[in-house]
Amino acid sequence: MIKWNGDQRALRDGLGPYLEDLNAGHVERDAQALFPHDGWKLLADTGILGLPFDEQYGGLGQDLLTTMYVLEGLGEGCRDAGLNFSVCTHLASTGVPLQRFGSTALKERYLPGLCRGETIAAHAISEPGSGSDALAMRTRARRDGDHWVLNGSKSFVSNGPVAGLIVVYARTADRSSPLSHTAFLVERDTPGLVVGAPVPKMGLRTAPLCELFLDDCRIPADRVLGRVGGGYLVMEYVMRWEILLSFVVNAGEMTDRLNRCVQYAKERTQFGRPIGSNQAISHKLVDMRIGVESARQWLYLTAQKMADGENVTEDIALAKLVTSEANVASALSAVQIFGANGYMSEYGIEKELRNSVAGTIYSGTSETQRNRVASLLGL
Repeated sequence: MIKWNGDQRALRDGLGPYLEDLNAGHVERDAQALFPHDGWKLLADTGILGLPFDEQYGGLGQDLLTTMYVLEGLGEGCRDAGLNFSVCTHLASTGVPLQRFGSTALKERYLPGLCRGETIAAHAISEPGSGSDALAMRTRARRDGDHWVLNGSKSFVSNGPVAGLIVVYARTADRSSPLSHTAFLVERDTPGLVVGAPVPKMGLRTAPLCELFLDDCRIPADRVLGRVGGGYLVMEYVMRWEILLSFVVNAGEMTDRLNRCVQYAKERTQFGRPIGSNQAISHKLVDMRIGVESARQWLYLTAQKMADGENVTEDIALAKLVTSEANVASALSAVQIFGANGYMSEYGIEKELRNSVAGTIYSGTSETQRNRVASLLGL
């Protein structure tokens, strides 16, 4: 496994002084579906929002693996999974493609605000008629002189209700193909862009989600990320980062959950002995340990291969499958180990089960990932 150096450990340990404040009221915020603006500002103070971005734009200039290591620490220490998810969305959805594909002018204009957390970021891919089948999107963009004009609608836009900058993917060619789509940077106050109300959902409630509507939304022609027709390449790059960042946070959350369950199993007594002495409970804890360690191995090995320039198409799919499904199993075991207390909202365990289900859906469903791996097997 990777040996982390002192600087990397210091970055992760730097979150410690903020965790108590980040966790305060996390159960109540979840019940009210409130985005934690104060928590966002606290995280901005840690520098975590600028982790992978160049220092010249206000970032910390860290590599992929270091970014993941720090985010795993966030997952382990912060009980507000919605806030954790919003951070990963912010980093991967806009900051990552802006740094990789954006012009110098666009990076100078937007990256400093993203690194400081003054601007919250989102991206808009899914539509009412297309989710995992992103190439079926209908939102269109047409060139009109020095502008692009966007028309269409987007669904399930994480961070949408609070975002000031959104990467919108739209079709720029009639025939559907990997060269038919383009990624655009759109500011929230752009005329023709309407941000819908937050949509209630099962889990990750403190990470707000909404629809977007584009009605002759005009943006300057230089707001293209990459090149016209290169949106699919941008999206593929973003999805790899999104999976690695979001799910390493889940690995951190699974580690914290396991530790709490082990402690509870030692302290909670029934029939005159700790419940952890029962094989039915201890085996659940062992399975939780296997799940989180398997997830960490897949995530970091995949990240190392990606950093080395290797093809990680299959690895990304498998890492997402292993982690997302282990997270659901871990959260369900936690509810059962805590029993009636686990089922009650006040302990914050039941919301972890609700949160975990999302991981089997976003960034490509488990079924889509299995189909991808099957195709690589020649099936």
